[in-house]
Amino acid sequence: REIRRLCRKHPRYRQMQEALEAYDSQRLLTELNSAVGTLQTAEQEARLEQLIQQIEKHPQAVEDYRQWLQEQGIDTTGMRPMGSAESTMHVFAKRLKQGRSWSEKGARAMMRGLVARLDNLGLKTLFGRVEAWPTSREEDNPPKCYAEKVTKTFEQVARDNIPYLKNKANLPVYRALKGLVGF
Repeated sequence: REIRRLCRKHPRYRQMQEALEAYDSQRLLTELNSAVGTLQTAEQEARLEQLIQQIEKHPQAVEDYRQWLQEQGIDTTGMRPMGSAESTMHVFAKRLKQGRSWSEKGARAMMRGLVARLDNLGLKTLFGRVEAWPTSREEDNPPKCYAEKVTKTFEQVARDNIPYLKNKANLPVYRALKGLVGF
């Protein structure tokens, strides 16, 4: 992200992206050093220098973590690249926290369930075993025309079906229901 912020308009930005996608820290450092002195402000130059120093100090941060795990004898089949893993951890943190405290056992169970759902893996539960997860997703924000159509349909269906609307206009229930018109 920092590279995108600083070097997006640099002529060698595409090569920087390719080096990052290839997990090649040396090539990335070469490309970043080519950008030194070409940025628009002194502040950007200082941030670029800090980024270069950080990558020089920790080149393994750019490299693929799965390769290191394989060297340690861990099977990495099905593991995601670093960017995907970080975004997955962000999803876990957001869903697990949400202002709540979790027991160790509950957090582990929730993470197991989330991993199974996100990676379409089987999951054993108290109610049986889940082998396949539903793939269809409902729209979170349906188009406005749907909401308008539903309100029109509701008005047609509810006409003369709510007895309170036939009563006097000064009743609190009548005013509350009239206030809900259009929702």
